[in-house]
Amino acid sequence: MPKLLFIGDVVGRPGRDAIVERLPKLREELQADFVVANGENAAAGAGLTAALANDLLAAGVDAITLGDHLWDQRGFDAELPALDRVCRPSNLPKQCPGRTHLIVERNGIRLGIFTVLGGAFMKLPADNPFHNGDAMMEQLKGQCDAILAEIHAEATSEKIAYGWYMDGRATLVAGTHTHVPTADEIVLPRGTAYITDVGMTGPYQSVLGREVQGVLGRFLDSMPRKWEIATGDVRICGCLVEFTKRGMATSIQRVDIRL
Repeated sequence: MPKLLFIGDVVGRPGRDAIVERLPKLREELQADFVVANGENAAAGAGLTAALANDLLAAGVDAITLGDHLWDQRGFDAELPALDRVCRPSNLPKQCPGRTHLIVERNGIRLGIFTVLGGAFMKLPADNPFHNGDAMMEQLKGQCDAILAEIHAEATSEKIAYGWYMDGRATLVAGTHTHVPTADEIVLPRGTAYITDVGMTGPYQSVLGREVQGVLGRFLDSMPRKWEIATGDVRICGCLVEFTKRGMATSIQRVDIRL
């Protein structure tokens, strides 16, 4: 049966280097037919550039998704339309540049991919993720054999609700954004694999990828300071889903590779 490896938020140079150095062998070890990664934190921990996107794709990532930091790097709005294997959140305003979804084909299987931003505690204005998910599923109908529906959101309750809402329609509903892997991976009753957050790909000796002392200082005195990307305990985190040719998941397991 086909397998999908979904990799959580790639954070800064440590996360990028981990993908470049380890992914080719990891893909072979896991026998992953598809590899999708969230790349919204790949550029110094905030945003993405075309050059860095191409580095990740060259390392063996088939498709890159984005989140609420997608506009953090200057000029990326102009670069994004030319990146044909990168998609922005589908529920952003329609006039935003970039693709709302991707379809990747491998070994005769077509995988549809889209991301929605959560509606709770997120700063970017976005349409209702549930209604948008309905629209995306209808748009992808008949064009693909399996669907990855990523929800990039803060609230765990919203992510869990989205998983149940998509059960039986999406192959995988995977949560991202909070950078902390959760232990609730499950195949839901109607055949959708679900996990609240796949975690980040980057340095775990940190606070969500940033140097500990800088973040601690901000919590202690509220003074502004630059948060540098950490370097210790680098991991590739995500999930591996096996699914039928009809697009229903048969298993999901967490992936936590320590470099």
